[in-house]
Amino acid sequence: MRKLLASLAITLGAVGAAHADLAADADAAAGKEKAQSCAACHGQAGISAVSAFPNLAGQQMSYLAKQIMDIRDGNRQVAQMAGQVDNFSDQDAWDVAAYFAEQDANIGQADPELVPRGEELYRAGDLAKGIPACAACHSPTGDGIGTAVYPALSGQFAEYTVSTLQAFAAGERANDPNAIMRDIAAKMSDADMETVANYVLGLY
Repeated sequence: MRKLLASLAITLGAVGAAHADLAADADAAAGKEKAQSCAACHGQAGISAVSAFPNLAGQQMSYLAKQIMDIRDGNRQVAQMAGQVDNFSDQDAWDVAAYFAEQDANIGQADPELVPRGEELYRAGDLAKGIPACAACHSPTGDGIGTAVYPALSGQFAEYTVSTLQAFAAGERANDPNAIMRDIAAKMSDADMETVANYVLGLY
């Protein structure tokens, strides 16, 4: 657990600084035009009509820009995104990310029966399993930490969150710095994933 927390701290201090200059030049107005092709899956304002596709509204700009560039460069494989961002420049990625970051995030409703365990995992983690609190990286309110390129989770669809955790646990997704999410997700049971995903859906 100590090694994992140390890795989180190192990543928090180092990753975000590299993106500061690019973020400052991001143009949300230009991003709105470039985001037109995203609407079919993610909604015009970044809230998807299908829970298998992630909501992008209110997402941390630095995180979303990184995901776009990772998908473009083949560092993250998303079948549904094949060819969608191949022609994006780094500036395009930051502009689109800036646009979605300015939109109002989705407000979801959690299943009350699953909240207690989900809240426990999110706010305190599970010491016995070596799972740190999600809030340490994603903030107590689920807004994420832009300077560390940690994503917002508040209002994200439970189906998408579970599928993401499963992909990390299986090593099918590997674009997390220092394998942070792969290490954490591998220690989570299916029930853990479902309850914490339900909790963040209603967290705002």
